[in-house]
Amino acid sequence: MSRPGADEAAAPEWFEQALAATPEHRDVEVEGARVHYRVWGDRSLPGLVLVHGGAAHSGWWDHIAPQLHSHRIVAVDLTGHGDSDRRDAYDMKLWAREVVAVAAAEELDRPVVLGHSMGGWVALTIGVESPGAVSAVAVIDSPIDRQPPEDERLRDRRRPHRPYPTAEEAMAHFRTIPAQDVLLPYVRDHVARGSLRQDGDGWRWKFDPNFWGTRPLLTQLLPQLTGPVALFRCEKGMVSPAMATEMAGLLAGHLSVVDLPDAGHHPMLDRPLSLVAGVRTLLAVWPDGGTPHGT
Repeated sequence: MSRPGADEAAAPEWFEQALAATPEHRDVEVEGARVHYRVWGDRSLPGLVLVHGGAAHSGWWDHIAPQLHSHRIVAVDLTGHGDSDRRDAYDMKLWAREVVAVAAAEELDRPVVLGHSMGGWVALTIGVESPGAVSAVAVIDSPIDRQPPEDERLRDRRRPHRPYPTAEEAMAHFRTIPAQDVLLPYVRDHVARGSLRQDGDGWRWKFDPNFWGTRPLLTQLLPQLTGPVALFRCEKGMVSPAMATEMAGLLAGHLSVVDLPDAGHHPMLDRPLSLVAGVRTLLAVWPDGGTPHGT
């Protein structure tokens, strides 16, 4: 992983323009906890809800969401993450209800839900538990045969976050789960800074280290889906072509697969423009132009 330094290239214009499109920050209470979220775009546009992965937050989408001009974009902080409250225990179905509640608060009419990694589990759970609330669901590099990678790593390292004396020192320790060789430095720094909160004794990571838990495998979720489903497969990620074929075989209908060349597990951090192009293309033809299940 590259480190912050003066020799690194400045952020490109497209990135600066995306961050200049600052979102509205809002909150809604869901089952006794405050859920924070960000919103971009006109209310008249169709809705797209973005769900981050484990130990991440809604700011991971700050440079992605403003480029999806065709939709009103909502990015959620699941409880235990970002600026949302923490809970005593976390459950995939509860997270799914949080996302549905945020979409309802924004009066989004059956939005598309796109989730990254663990957020893909949330998106698919919504498709199973609340199919009438969404028009389609999509996942980014969520593997079929294991628990979310963030859960596996944090289950082994569960402990309170230690404070760092400065934000800069904390940012220097930023790591992705799983580790990824290439991270664009300007994206990494923005995401890392948004991952921190200042306490009385220093800077700590925002996510709750106890957010992990037993999740349903995708082999359990995929056969229950009745609406359109898509997979963004990262070439250097965790979903192989053979795994994508296996996932398609578990569905009652069609799986739209969008390949992201040379992308790692976290494409918003290494190949963000490829991810934007893929999402734009999918939204242009889907769900109205997609292949519904059972046809």
